[in-house]
Amino acid sequence: MPELPEVETVRLGLQRQTQDFLIARVEVLRNRAIAAPPDPALFRLALEGCRIEQWGRRGKYLLAELRHPDGQPAGIWGVHLRMTGQFLWLEAPEGAGSGPGDPDPGQHTRVRIWEQSGAELRFIDTRSFAQMWFVPPGRAVESVITGLARLGPEPFEPGFSTPYLQGKLQGSRRPIKSALLDQSLVAGIGNIYADESLFAAGILPQTVSGRLGSQRLERLRGAVVEILQTSIGAGGTTFSDFRDLTGTNGNYGGQAWVYRRGGLPCRRCGTPLMRDRLAGRSTHWCPCCQT
Repeated sequence: MPELPEVETVRLGLQRQTQDFLIARVEVLRNRAIAAPPDPALFRLALEGCRIEQWGRRGKYLLAELRHPDGQPAGIWGVHLRMTGQFLWLEAPEGAGSGPGDPDPGQHTRVRIWEQSGAELRFIDTRSFAQMWFVPPGRAVESVITGLARLGPEPFEPGFSTPYLQGKLQGSRRPIKSALLDQSLVAGIGNIYADESLFAAGILPQTVSGRLGSQRLERLRGAVVEILQTSIGAGGTTFSDFRDLTGTNGNYGGQAWVYRRGGLPCRRCGTPLMRDRLAGRSTHWCPCCQT
């Protein structure tokens, strides 16, 4: 599943490519891709004629601010990529207007969105778990995209601090790896960056959360921020499905410290890395560098 760096990479690509994109036509090829409104036809009608002003991100959610041509707010278009959702940007074929330039977009294309020139923003989802929402102007976004209300602070925000982690983890018996995967503790971290951050902080993933003191929590907080920033700079991680708007793989996977490197020598000390399942998730660590 795309995590914060992958979703941020997509956001940056969408912001570059579709700012001021006037939505001329929307085609929904799979109704279950639309979570709200209940009728996908209403989703299509809500977006058509709107201009994409800017893209934001909250955790693993993408949020596009829409405006009418007269500049009035037109609502929010929300997207969650889930496991295999991805956007693909296709330049307008020569002489094309708004509408299908490709009569066969492929079996995994779920939503197609055209600009007046014929350029297409195509949404592809192999596993069909991704979702889209339209939030009308004046409605609280969390009242429609209800998962947003359960998110903890963003890792780059001041609210994600050592005192915050101390308060949240005090008395907890959960392994710290499981805690990091909890989106109500911190938004956007998944399996890859939990493993990578714990390695960078020198903390075993099995460590009981409530036993971590302020110094180790500060190391962990700093490691989370550093690892996420490094991965964003590398365009995210591709181990299976993630691609950016141009279809390009993320590059962080080639420099991962521990994730999917079980049995290989640690890049820091040479000790064979360990791999096991923790709370149902594949977990990787170095038995020498992490304590």
